[in-house]
Amino acid sequence: MRSVLQHPFTFLALVAAVLSGASVGAAEIDAAAVRTAMSEEGRLPDDLARDSRSVPEAVIPLLHIELGATVVDIFGSGGYYSELLAGVVGEDGKVWLHNNDGFEAWGINGLRDRFDKRDPGNINRHTRSGINLDLGEESMDAAIIVMALHDIYVIPKRYNGEEYVPVGRPANATYFLEQIYTALKPGSRFVVVEHAGDAMMESEEVFDLHRMNESLARSEVEGVGFRFVESSDALRNPNDDRSAIVFDSDIKGQTDRFVLSFEKPAG
Repeated sequence: MRSVLQHPFTFLALVAAVLSGASVGAAEIDAAAVRTAMSEEGRLPDDLARDSRSVPEAVIPLLHIELGATVVDIFGSGGYYSELLAGVVGEDGKVWLHNNDGFEAWGINGLRDRFDKRDPGNINRHTRSGINLDLGEESMDAAIIVMALHDIYVIPKRYNGEEYVPVGRPANATYFLEQIYTALKPGSRFVVVEHAGDAMMESEEVFDLHRMNESLARSEVEGVGFRFVESSDALRNPNDDRSAIVFDSDIKGQTDRFVLSFEKPAG
């Protein structure tokens, strides 16, 4: 386990808290703190390459977390955001890297690189089945889901030789979102990062492209009790016409993405 002195941000935050007379952990994590975590030695080359595309210094502050927070990275796959979050919450904090079997398989190379031969910080790998989160009640100070909420709404399909036909139904999105709401403490934030869809398309078409319409994302999350608080345009790309599947080589990593921050009401 790394000491406080080996975590530059943690140490500087402690000093600042003492000098200001504030209690330790009172300052919210800001963009500068995230950049410090991004500059940590030993980060994976793939993570470094992703930084400019994901702009985490604009996303993570929307969680409004402090040192010592417990945060869940839902469907975090290879753990890119989990490691950065572990860097900013410090040794007294905890990050839950949640996956199901599919998302873990999708990110298996990143998980092996991240955990097998190095210390990625205070991360609890939390793999569960399907959309069962198993996070408990009011156990989390914040939650984030990055480019994965749309998967809850995708209708499973199979090619029959002529076209793709439905072979099942989408997951129970209300149940999924209610679990997140239950897991968060009152006043905590839930941040959604998602590939933007074309509002002129039918929802099923949008989901087939692994995208989601912003208005639907907002209404679905608000529908289980969350309150919309703020958004960020940091990941917007007007050159994406939203007509291509997000895995298309011409747009992969450069999609137009929206970032929404919600709060579980304190009352």
